Amino acid sequence: MKKAILFLLILISNFYFSQGDCVTALGVCGNSSITYSPTGIGATNESLGDCLSTGEHNSIWYKFKIATSGTLTFVINPADPTVDYDWAVYGPNTSCGSLGFPIRCNAATVIGVSPDTGLNMTSTITSAAGGSNTPYCKYMDVVAGETYFLYLDNFQGGASTNTSPFTLTWGGTASLASPFTDPAILQFPLVPPGTPAANPSDPREILICLNPAVFNFSTLTPGILNGNSNFVVSYHLNQNDAISGANPITTPIAVNTTTVYYYSVHYQDPANPTNPINYCREIGKFKFKLGSISSYDASLEVCPNVGTPNIGTFNLELANVTLQSGAIKKYYPTLANAQTETGAINPATAYNSANGVVYVRISNVAGCYNIAAITLKVTSPKYSTIEASVESCSNPGTPTIGTFNLELANITVPSGAVKKYYPSLANAQSGTNEINPATAYISANGVVYLGVYHPTQCYTIYKITLTVVPAKYSTVLKNQIICIDDRATLDAGPGFDSYEWSTGATTQVVSGLPVGTYWVKLQTGNCFALQYVSVLSYAQPVITSVDITFQKVVVNVSGGKAPYKYSMDGSNWQDSNTFTGVKRGEQTVYVKDANECHEVDIEITVPNIVNAITPNGDGLNDYIDYSALAYKANLVFTVYDRYGNKLFEADKFNDYRWDGTAGNKKVLTGNYWFSFTWNEPKRNNAPVKYSGWILLKNRE
Repeated sequence: MKKAILFLLILISNFYFSQGDCVTALGVCGNSSITYSPTGIGATNESLGDCLSTGEHNSIWYKFKIATSGTLTFVINPADPTVDYDWAVYGPNTSCGSLGFPIRCNAATVIGVSPDTGLNMTSTITSAAGGSNTPYCKYMDVVAGETYFLYLDNFQGGASTNTSPFTLTWGGTASLASPFTDPAILQFPLVPPGTPAANPSDPREILICLNPAVFNFSTLTPGILNGNSNFVVSYHLNQNDAISGANPITTPIAVNTTTVYYYSVHYQDPANPTNPINYCREIGKFKFKLGSISSYDASLEVCPNVGTPNIGTFNLELANVTLQSGAIKKYYPTLANAQTETGAINPATAYNSANGVVYVRISNVAGCYNIAAITLKVTSPKYSTIEASVESCSNPGTPTIGTFNLELANITVPSGAVKKYYPSLANAQSGTNEINPATAYISANGVVYLGVYHPTQCYTIYKITLTVVPAKYSTVLKNQIICIDDRATLDAGPGFDSYEWSTGATTQVVSGLPVGTYWVKLQTGNCFALQYVSVLSYAQPVITSVDITFQKVVVNVSGGKAPYKYSMDGSNWQDSNTFTGVKRGEQTVYVKDANECHEVDIEITVPNIVNAITPNGDGLNDYIDYSALAYKANLVFTVYDRYGNKLFEADKFNDYRWDGTAGNKKVLTGNYWFSFTWNEPKRNNAPVKYSGWILLKNRE
């Protein structure tokens, strides 16, 4: 995986001194653009050959290696259009002193019109002499692993008399080798020394404790390399030396906070000292910054530990002794310990001590330090004279109990303090039995205690009075009783801040309510009372039974409110429950009570009674037959003698008929009593009894 290079990199896109000889050729780092302004030549005026037979003028040599095969192009663009750049490429795999003729060569820049020159994909020539006006040569087909030399010369002659920088941009499908982009070589990101300056474009900053100070640059090397092997870091006093690796700083020197220093990183192939990528360098710059520590004395205050009134437990890290970001703090019982860094307090977050002083050594990564004193004070808890109060509405069903949000107590506490609530002063003093949650504390009238714990001070105890505000209910809202078909009006009474009925109404009075149960929420101040009320119906009278004797009907009633009214037609009413002269057949009896609500009714049947039978087999009046009443529920026909003894009972199994026998024997001629009983299904299955007598004449 390609590794990202995380430090500020000064590429060879800066202007630096001429590398004018082949043997001192600069390495090309990958396909990065190059900007340079060559001046003069190197130690040797090279023999260049081909189109560059006139020799060197203002030259620079580069060496590059192919990483991936493909086509290779480049464009050389002078900043000044009047400048003439000539160039040549040698290789592949040649060496200085035996370069041979260039494989690409061009001295044909068009001055003042389009001074760009280089290789492109459309040209077909490999060499262009001066004056030919053909600035581009044919691209190169390159193979991974090949090495080449590139020579550039700012020709001064004729119309070109200036020196000016150029920018070289690579193109094509091939890529150039760089140890800084090859994950097989650079396994970890290089890490720049120091920290970023406030202005990102300024050099990074390294802290020193004195200015000036003697500094050993080699101490930075492991951090920069970050575990990468076969890389070398050198340090330099100027940019040109960093680019070429010249004049490295090899011993500790005095540094200051104004000079800019440089470091240079390059790869050293352990198997090939002449590998072109060895000459590829990446450089960075840094400055030194005074890293002295600012500090000041502080104090801590805590409560005594339980059982040891003069000893408290201090968190020394809470002492505010410096504002310097990233400072390293270590705590010591004496100044001498802090100076010699011996006997450190550990852990510093739970240091048991009486009143006294401890010392903190404050340092940074550069080793700069300062010492501050921390005064320790063990004090007793403070009891505030400020008393607060909290009110709560009473809970439903418990008029003397409320649910309190203790956080509503009007007590201002310092920033960073912690609040804890307790049911008694003893609990607050010992820190036991904390109320949790404090937002829903159920209590009657009483007091609780608040302990306010500050990180650097002893805690303060406050008293909070709790008051339960009873719910206020309506004294005029009462249950109502109405007829089942009527509607009621309910009045909650005046004096409440708001009304909310279960019907959705928000008025004091609500009307048109049928039988049912309702509630109203009554507001008084911040409290609400939920009061229920019922609209009931009058109990209706119930017809319990009906006795029928021939044309006489007696209606028996219970329930409701006496006295009752009775009617056989629903219009004419009487006080008596007895009707006479009632016609035979289906009839309806009506009853209503003193509440004058809707009447109740029952259907009755007055049978057609046969008063005499002569069971002699002549086919006339041989039996009594009441099978026509079989549809009545629980119908029973019973015959008794004059002493009340039951002689016969007719039901559905003998088809409700009597033929004058008892036990399959004829009974004597005489008068007998009978009764019919049944239940009327249309009105609560009320029992109906019909009784009378019958004459039986048995003849042989």
